[in-house]
Amino acid sequence: MSATVASVADARPVSLWLDRPADPTTERASERGAAGRISTDLLVIGGGLTGLWAAVEAAGSGRDVTVVEASGLGSGASGKCGGFINASVTHGIAHGHARWPAEMPAVVRLQQAMWDDTLDLLAAHGAADVVEQCGKFTVATRPHQLAELDASLDLLRSYGQTARRLSRDEMRCAVDSPTYLGGLFHANSNGLCDPVALLDTLVGIASERGARLVEHVRVTDLSDDGSNVVARFEGGSISAREVLLATNAAAPLRKRLRLQVIPVYDHVIATAPLSDSQWSAIGWASCAGVTDAGNQFHYYRPTPDGRILFGGWDATYHFGGRVDERLERRPATHRLLAQHLVETFPALTGIEVTHAWGGPIDSTSRFTPTFGTAMGGKLGWSIGFTGLGVGASRFGAQVALELLAGHDTERTRLSMVRRSPIPFPPEPIRYPVVQFTKWCLAREDLTGRRNLWLRLLNRFGVGFDT
Repeated sequence: MSATVASVADARPVSLWLDRPADPTTERASERGAAGRISTDLLVIGGGLTGLWAAVEAAGSGRDVTVVEASGLGSGASGKCGGFINASVTHGIAHGHARWPAEMPAVVRLQQAMWDDTLDLLAAHGAADVVEQCGKFTVATRPHQLAELDASLDLLRSYGQTARRLSRDEMRCAVDSPTYLGGLFHANSNGLCDPVALLDTLVGIASERGARLVEHVRVTDLSDDGSNVVARFEGGSISAREVLLATNAAAPLRKRLRLQVIPVYDHVIATAPLSDSQWSAIGWASCAGVTDAGNQFHYYRPTPDGRILFGGWDATYHFGGRVDERLERRPATHRLLAQHLVETFPALTGIEVTHAWGGPIDSTSRFTPTFGTAMGGKLGWSIGFTGLGVGASRFGAQVALELLAGHDTERTRLSMVRRSPIPFPPEPIRYPVVQFTKWCLAREDLTGRRNLWLRLLNRFGVGFDT
């Protein structure tokens, strides 16, 4: 174990996906900084997946679109995630069914149509290989989780999903870990991607359609001058008929959103590329990624260059919703992930960990995005994807654009769009409530029993049943 811990100390504190030479297409397609007074039809604040999808959608309809990003395009959660991608817009079908059972057949149809159209769009731009449609495994590592997998299988099949329950031996034939007691394979609209390759593709499409992409512009203030929204930044301002906030876990530019979305830090490690003998030793015969069935869960996957990316488990909320680059380096959590990695795959004891990073996830109390408008309908937002935004970000962008346009659509009529999540309490109450809830979730993972506090949260539509 000590060799593993030592290797984590030497790991690069940067996302594996971002730790490579800049893509020349991205460099040509974006500008660095801005000054003076700028006018545009639509200003998108945030250059991650949601913001870039908004640019692709809006510029495709002939609008003048400007995207501004405080750092580099995709440098936030979009470039630091695990690269799992699926069609779900409700944090999974089970979670959506628990919240909005009457609407879920329509949601499943809408999200499948979006998934299919996204794959067609990528293929039309020569990027069909960006998303690998390989399904996903969910594994039980405690006895009480087996019944949960059975219930998940029945529910998925009731929605027409292709899913298969795996015994312990069947699961270990696909991925061999002594911790597995059984598994579930969900084939529909689940896969893996290199998220930065996806971002680069969206940058190219948005640029082809005429969108202006500007990096290193931090908007500090929004105001309504009567006809437009004015966004101010150091050295200038942007006047826009409409503004879309796609700011992920960054401090929202609307105070009301600070109670709806909190930043929760997630951490990840990536190993050195495995040798053929190491891959053989862990028996990972499938290209699909894996998640645990618990509340505190791991997610892990093979990468295109033969590594294992391993993340999750120790989600961290800092008092006051603090967001700081220094919080992305958390050695104790990275050492814990390395320990869990070799407990999952003992054959990898002592393997070198080359990258160890983290970043804030924008979480709402119900684990699904929040949408809305202000300033007479000229300002809109789509934030709060709670770690499942790689696929759902396009849906979020579409909904926000429809709300800004005042369109009444099947998407905008959904309850998850019309109703905001229950707000988090303000500090100093928020921090102890979050910590206590985490403790309760960990206890449920150990015992299989949900206590009174978690049942109360469920009753009020708070999303800790996933």
